[in-house]
This record gives sequence, C-alpha cells and structure tokens, in this order.
Amino acid sequence: MPDGQIDLRTGVPHSARMYDYFLGGKDNYEADRDAAEQALQQFPAVRVTARTNREFMRHVTRYLTGQGIRQFLDIGTGIPTAPNLHQVAQEVAPESRVVYVDNDPIVLAHARALLVSTREGRTAYVQADAADPAAILAAPELDATLDLSRPVAVSLMALLHFVPGDVYEIVRTLMEPLAPGSYLAMSHVTTEFDDGPDDPDGMARLLQVYVDRGIPVQPRTRAEVARFFDGLELVEPGVEVIHRWRSEGIEHPPSHDKQVSLYGAVALKR
Repeated sequence: MPDGQIDLRTGVPHSARMYDYFLGGKDNYEADRDAAEQALQQFPAVRVTARTNREFMRHVTRYLTGQGIRQFLDIGTGIPTAPNLHQVAQEVAPESRVVYVDNDPIVLAHARALLVSTREGRTAYVQADAADPAAILAAPELDATLDLSRPVAVSLMALLHFVPGDVYEIVRTLMEPLAPGSYLAMSHVTTEFDDGPDDPDGMARLLQVYVDRGIPVQPRTRAEVARFFDGLELVEPGVEVIHRWRSEGIEHPPSHDKQVSLYGAVALKR
C-alpha cells in the first residue's frame, strides 16, 4: 500500500459503518450493507435503535452542558453524522472543547468533519482503540485540547458491548485521572427485553449477525451496566432504557423498550 494511504478494509463489515447504514448514511461498503441488511431481517427495529441512540447522545450532551461541562471526551465516535457532539455542545456553550476517539480508518478519513469548531472552542481527533485507555489518555491531541485538572465528560455511546477484555477496568482507567465534577455517560445494548411475545430473541438474533461476521459483541443486564458506575453518583433516574432517561412528559409504549434495547446512564465523579 502506498505511503499515506489508509486501508479502509472495505471487504470486512465494521460496526461503525453498519451503524452509518442504519442511520441512512453513505459512508459504508458492500460488506457493511450486506451485514446490515441481514441484521435488519433478524431485528427490523435496529434502525429505531440507532436513531434513538443518536438522540440520547444529543439529550445527554445538552444536559451536561447545562451542568457546566465544557470539555468532552467522546470515545467510539463513529462516522460523522450531523449534529456531532461538538455541534450540540457548542450550540449551548461555544467555548466547549471536544476530543473524538475512534479506531475505524474510515472515521479517520472523515475526521475533518469533526474538526470544524467554533472560534471560541476546539475539537481534536485521536486514532486509538477503546481497549487501550492509557494510549487515549496519553495522546498529544488530547493533552493539547483538554485540561484534565478541570471536569471532563466521557461519552461511551453504544461502544462497550463491542470492546473485548475487561471493560470495567477500561472505564476505571479512563475516569481515574479526571477531576472531581467530571461525568461518565454511556449507552449499552441489552437482551433483557427479548422475552416479549411479539419477537422473542429478536435482539439476540441481531447480535448473532455481528458475531457471525467477525464482530464480537457482549450484551449486558441492567445490573451489569450499573457496575460501570461503581464509585460514581448516578444522575436520576439511574440506569434506564435510553428513551426513558429524563424524558418527563413523553409517553412511550412498553413495546418501544424492546425496539430500543439500550440502557443508558450518566454519573458524576465527586
């Protein structure tokens, strides 16, 4: 491969590019589309899941800026999809600073879309693996953008179920050096709603498509998701299905929980 050329590995499906396809994006390839279409056959509501997760990211980001957070570390960024996290934060607080992290080469190829900051704020991109939190924290782009002596919000949206190894230790490593007043925000897939009469095992069948295509994935229960926040102070309502997180006045039918099948939560480091 010529020097400087990025290997996009277009013949192998990638979770970020499948997610882009579910959202109606164009930055995906035949292998991604084939896997995504098979996933849709197994669990047609996966498009609802993807859209709801993006809305949860926006909802949480607005909440955190309202709490005075002006620094964000977004790991597992995915392919840029407007509005990106920095656009949401900077709409409220133009001085907000955001560091994006991903290991998919196609995200790197499109990273310039993540770097269009307001004049008052700043954005940066780090090409790194979420399974190596020490490398993320040591990245010069992070050091040049974020001040870890001041609060930072770590965003892990629909990521950790794709990360192998001790994910709890990964989260602890990320949060340990952060200043008091920092936050952890995340969403995570679950199969706890797979016992419904309409489509039993639907989410499990969807996840098996990923596994069969070489993409490891590990769903977790509400209790297992809650473990990520040990030592932190959960923001009400705690670990909840993402469309029900601080959605006062918005009614959702119980069947929507099955369609979304993602838990989410936000917690404060005291």
